[in-house]
Amino acid sequence: MAGGVVEKPAGYGAPGAVPNYLNHVAGIKSWLITLDHKRIGIMYLAAVTFALLLGGFFVLLLRTELLQSGGVLFKNNEYYNKFFTLHGAVMVFMFIIPGIPASLGNFILPMQLGAKDLALPRLNLMSLYLYWIGAVMFVLVLVFGGLDTGWTLYPPYSLDRDTSIPLLLALSAVFILGFSSILTGLNFIVTMHRLRPVGMTMYDMPLFLWALYATALIQVLATPVIGLTLGLSAVEHIGHIGIFLPQYGGDPVLYQHFFWFYSHPAVYIMILPAMGVQSELIATFSRKHVFGYKAIAWSSIAIAAIGFVVWGHHMFVAGQSPTAGIIFSFITFFVAIPSAIKVFNWVATLYKGSIELKTPMLYGLAFMYLFGVGGLTGLFLAAIGNNVHLHDTYFVIAHFHMVMVGSTLNAFFGGVHYWWPKITGRMYNEKLAVIACILVFIGFNLAFMPQFVAGTRGMPRRYANYVDEFTIFHQLSTIGAYILGAGVLLQVVYFIASLKNGKKAPKNPWGAATLEWQADSPPDFHNFTKPPIVMAAYDFENWEYDPNTGGYELRKEVVEAGHSLATVHN
Repeated sequence: MAGGVVEKPAGYGAPGAVPNYLNHVAGIKSWLITLDHKRIGIMYLAAVTFALLLGGFFVLLLRTELLQSGGVLFKNNEYYNKFFTLHGAVMVFMFIIPGIPASLGNFILPMQLGAKDLALPRLNLMSLYLYWIGAVMFVLVLVFGGLDTGWTLYPPYSLDRDTSIPLLLALSAVFILGFSSILTGLNFIVTMHRLRPVGMTMYDMPLFLWALYATALIQVLATPVIGLTLGLSAVEHIGHIGIFLPQYGGDPVLYQHFFWFYSHPAVYIMILPAMGVQSELIATFSRKHVFGYKAIAWSSIAIAAIGFVVWGHHMFVAGQSPTAGIIFSFITFFVAIPSAIKVFNWVATLYKGSIELKTPMLYGLAFMYLFGVGGLTGLFLAAIGNNVHLHDTYFVIAHFHMVMVGSTLNAFFGGVHYWWPKITGRMYNEKLAVIACILVFIGFNLAFMPQFVAGTRGMPRRYANYVDEFTIFHQLSTIGAYILGAGVLLQVVYFIASLKNGKKAPKNPWGAATLEWQADSPPDFHNFTKPPIVMAAYDFENWEYDPNTGGYELRKEVVEAGHSLATVHN
């Protein structure tokens, strides 16, 4: 660095190309050893997309098998159980939990703070490698014959010698993925506390950062519990020490307590980042400051805190005391309040807004619908009497997928479409994007709405066979799954096509009002070629449309005032 100017390495950028983080240094090695949060975010995005496609492939196999009673594909139910286990584990541990924080969070968080990188870049790269190692180990489970314990890995496990290697691989994979999650959360917390620019308080941060902050708290505090639990399971399986397995004098219900003490907060690791993306989409495409900013911000913290004390509602039929059941039921109803605050404030933000129905906004509206349906059906399960009847039925499957998969998936898609121009510097095909969004929405509802009805009629989950009464519900669900799959594949096609043929993206194609949109598209290696002008999030009046660039630019008077302020600080 000379005279305050960052020196560019030799060969910076291709001839005639605008220097950016993608062409800063060439070669695979430069990606594998990079400390740039943007490149790490892209590698995470590719990895979680692969996990989504792999988990989706498994579910299409399962739904095809369930197309008719008696099965279609598999020779026996053991194959169904193994693909069921892998589908759940891959989707939960490799896609839903890390999906938004690790990919979009890694890329966007420093830029929304006006920073060059995360506070701990080497730790960030280490978390990526831990994720890769854990993901490879999960894939090896399939190579070694698969596992039929269910994605929760509940004891008692089979003691068949043939299952020991896949089981230990699965336990180790989740253990390692957990450490990746912890390191990411720790990095985010430190970054938001240490790298906020002068003039930006916590209440000036975008709500996406508040959501990531609450998520990071859960990652750091809850994830060690599942790591220790699975470590104990591995020790028990190898040394025949009685901890969870009854044949050795252990207690399988103890495993459930430990597992759900982590896994219910993990539900909010999945949904809180999605809520953060949702706040960005609603504000930008209604061009209004978010209604009740502080309420939404603190509701994220409230959800994170309350999420630690509701695990027992997963165990209403596990033999816990009636008093414990009543307490957990009450707290489960109570946790709906901060979630309802968010939905109310999003709707209030839309009211009298200048709404623009671009693809990211369509996914945002789909999120509100699916989260509403999923959240309200969760209230049925919070009531002990209903829960006993609906426990382990397809009603639970539908509720879980509406909230965790439908809501998170739509927010993930909305976020990718929203920040794709910033990430790649290219615009995607808007017409194809709208078609894909419609396919995803129709497919998801067709896949899971019939399962609510099947569940109330007694269809148990995890069964490979069923009586003829449930045939129509399974057939509708299978058709919906194929439509959903078509929508996802269409996205992959036009995103890849946009890299070569997409229109060049302006700095701010949406008129958004957070700091990352002051950077070039794609951003410079150091994120900003000049210090960004720090302002509170969602001040849309500071931006105006520029027909020359096809995007939005800061108003001249804002730029002049910002430069004057920067001079004073210097």
